[in-house]
Amino acid sequence: MSIRTRLTLWYVGLLAVLLIVFAIALYATVSVTSYQEVDRSLEQRARDIQSSFVAISQKDDIASILKRGGFLAPDADVFANSEIYVQLRRSDGVVASRSQNLGNKFLEVPPNQHLRAQMGEPVFSDFTVDATRLRAYVAPIKTESGQVVGYIELAQSLRLVDNTLRDLATLLIIIIASGLAVAAIGGWIIAGNVLAPIDRVTMTAQKITRARDLGRRIEVPETADEVGRLAMTFNEMLARIEELFRAQQRFVADVSHELRSPLTAVRGNLDLLKRGAAEDPAELAQMIEAMDSETARMSRLVSDLLLLERQDSGVPIAKQPIELDTLMLEVYRQAHITAKGITLTLGAEDQAIIVGDRDRLKQVLLNLVDNAIKYTPQGGKVTLSLTKEDPWVKVAVQDTGIGIAQENLPNLFERFYRVDKARSRDAGGTGLGLAIAKSVVDAHNGKITVESQLGKGSTFTVWLPLAESKTVSTTPSRTQSPRLALNKT
Repeated sequence: MSIRTRLTLWYVGLLAVLLIVFAIALYATVSVTSYQEVDRSLEQRARDIQSSFVAISQKDDIASILKRGGFLAPDADVFANSEIYVQLRRSDGVVASRSQNLGNKFLEVPPNQHLRAQMGEPVFSDFTVDATRLRAYVAPIKTESGQVVGYIELAQSLRLVDNTLRDLATLLIIIIASGLAVAAIGGWIIAGNVLAPIDRVTMTAQKITRARDLGRRIEVPETADEVGRLAMTFNEMLARIEELFRAQQRFVADVSHELRSPLTAVRGNLDLLKRGAAEDPAELAQMIEAMDSETARMSRLVSDLLLLERQDSGVPIAKQPIELDTLMLEVYRQAHITAKGITLTLGAEDQAIIVGDRDRLKQVLLNLVDNAIKYTPQGGKVTLSLTKEDPWVKVAVQDTGIGIAQENLPNLFERFYRVDKARSRDAGGTGLGLAIAKSVVDAHNGKITVESQLGKGSTFTVWLPLAESKTVSTTPSRTQSPRLALNKT
């Protein structure tokens, strides 16, 4: 069952309940009011007749008049009409007089109602005469001494009330049926209009799936409602999927390209060895060294890919207090060995403690320093510095190298992206170093930025959150400055 059908049924069902409850309440109110009006009319007629008896009693005795079978003035027909019947009965049960509209019939009132009337209770009852429903009322006739000498029996036809209630019930049924029919049609149309944008979203999604066109987008309605937010969210999801799909395509192409070169080199050298081309020991050693270099390069590529995969899969990082200044000095000491012909110096060095994975952060800093050394000419300078800017600590790697063009900066941290592809590959890089660095820094809730000018050098800055005070208080105190320890060594 479609949502449109369910919405229509819910709407019609709820409206039906409301209309039926309203109809029942209205019918009950009209019914009770109509019967109460009949009762009030009968009571008023009885009071008028009783008043007449009181007036006549001043001239004659009520009991003797009833006993003679006479009828008190005014005539009973004065109080009767086509719908109201009047009958006077003596206390012994004999009918003394009745209105002419009764014809040859009598109002058959049960004797127990006379007893209740003597007790002063209002006595009403319903009975049927010739298929006509009547509402009867019995009131006592009393002398001045309070003796009950007879009864006033009144009855009113309920035909008008019954017809009115029947017509009302018919009208209510017609109104409910018509209302539900209109509500069903209107609800179906309204639900269709409301769900039409969702249908368009569905059809567009199906077209995208069939055509595999991730560049297509859903038209966002101008109204800022739930459907509009759904369309915007869907478009954002499509954009993200398209971005991931493009990245996957680039990733597969780049991996294939990166693996093709070393595999081609290894295979070429193996073919030469099979043909016996390397008879000279020096040439043979050169070929083996070339294959060893290419296999080492493939090994680094696979290791970097595995590291990125771990980062992408959300493997949690180790969380332990780290003296970042001490870690930076370790990186400085290790990089100082490979910085041949380049001056490697230390700048500002604030003491700072962070929480994270020591090994991964060390790899980030080593990658940044290694890149700075690779792309800085002989005689150039690379500077490491650490400063605190609460609540951050930043580690900067600044070089006086060749620099990076501004148009390359936005893509610098993408996987396999190289500014100078030939030079990067010759230097033994995999094109994943900066991507790994960004992934690790992001996992530490930090950020990495770059500033560069061609011919003047680059500055890579890693921003990491400082450890909370309670973490710092549990860290063992230092015995000396890390830089002093470095100088002693």
